[in-house]
Amino acid sequence: MVYQPAAGARDLLPLDVAKKRWIEDRLQQVFHRWGYHRIITSTLERMDTLMAGEAIQRQMVIQLQNSEDDELGLRPELTASIARTVVTRMAGVTYPQRLYYNANVFRRTWESRHNRQQEFYQAGVELLGAGGLLANAEVLLLVADCLAALGLRQWHLILGEAGITRSLLNAFGANLQDKVRTAIAHLDRITIDTLPLSDELRDRARIMMDLRGPSAEVLEKVSSLQLDEQQQQAVNNLKSLVELLESEKQFSLILDLSLIQTIDYYTGIVFQVVNDTESQARILGQGGRYDQLLGLYHPQGENIPGIGFVLNIEDLYQVLLSTGQLPQTTPASNWLVVPETPSADAPAFAYAQKLRDSTHLVRVEMDLLRTDADTIRQYARDRGIAQIAWIKADGSPKIESLR
Repeated sequence: MVYQPAAGARDLLPLDVAKKRWIEDRLQQVFHRWGYHRIITSTLERMDTLMAGEAIQRQMVIQLQNSEDDELGLRPELTASIARTVVTRMAGVTYPQRLYYNANVFRRTWESRHNRQQEFYQAGVELLGAGGLLANAEVLLLVADCLAALGLRQWHLILGEAGITRSLLNAFGANLQDKVRTAIAHLDRITIDTLPLSDELRDRARIMMDLRGPSAEVLEKVSSLQLDEQQQQAVNNLKSLVELLESEKQFSLILDLSLIQTIDYYTGIVFQVVNDTESQARILGQGGRYDQLLGLYHPQGENIPGIGFVLNIEDLYQVLLSTGQLPQTTPASNWLVVPETPSADAPAFAYAQKLRDSTHLVRVEMDLLRTDADTIRQYARDRGIAQIAWIKADGSPKIESLR
């Protein structure tokens, strides 16, 4: 139907936009304070770009018809697009590069619910060209600063380590690794109990499923799994990061080495930001380290370390609605300029422009309907306009305050 938006799409009215901008402006201020610069990538991407690193399932991409050979799709996330852009368009830059984005993404959903949402808004960062403890800590502390800027306090960080979790899965046979991984990701104890595993491997899988909770307890449990030297070093690195984060005391930290993201390009820490003020937990954002992703796009296959996160604007919006912080009305104009006669039209436009050119931002409307004075005043009151400038033919104003 021509009067309906496309399935899965939606329109944002001025008040919706004002609330969305309130969130985005505060996030952008934080990104700027931390030295990040905005990057804008194409909404359209080649399918082989989106599929690199198994970043997302093909059936989730909204694909477009194209007369040429390239398969095209609407971006379902931003990290792959930014990785492609940096290694192909920013050759020779000095690292680290601190980039942020604020954009819409698109994902096809197959749920039966009518008009299931397929367009989403996100804001996030990518820190490229820096690995190790300090880079990991910067990104996680930046997350905390973002949520503090929004006035959110009741949230916690769930922190995992994809490299450790994958290496622990190597103890299982190749034919069982995916099943064990899926069972752990979904906390499916029944599957673990029914898989053809030795008692030792079954115990190992159960321990891996329980590697969640206070950091000291989890680190102690994982150290009981007879780690090799490389695994132990990864655990030591994670311990150093946890100690640094907990010294800042900016958020509640839950260590979860059973946290396995559906996106496969993560190579180090992975994390989720979870709001816990409601009966049902809401994931506000997620992220992680991906040290091998950029090499998939680099002309010489050079790996460049990277780490980033995304915050889901809609989820932040829903949480913030209950706090009363979001704008309740659209911003009102400051002035209504009214030409008293047709011969005052040109002077009225000139006066309105003079107001707009003042040193601070003002919103100035022109009266366009030539109605009577009482109707004009009522319009101004309905719109929350504070002052009316009645302009005479000689350009002289008569100022009327409505407050």
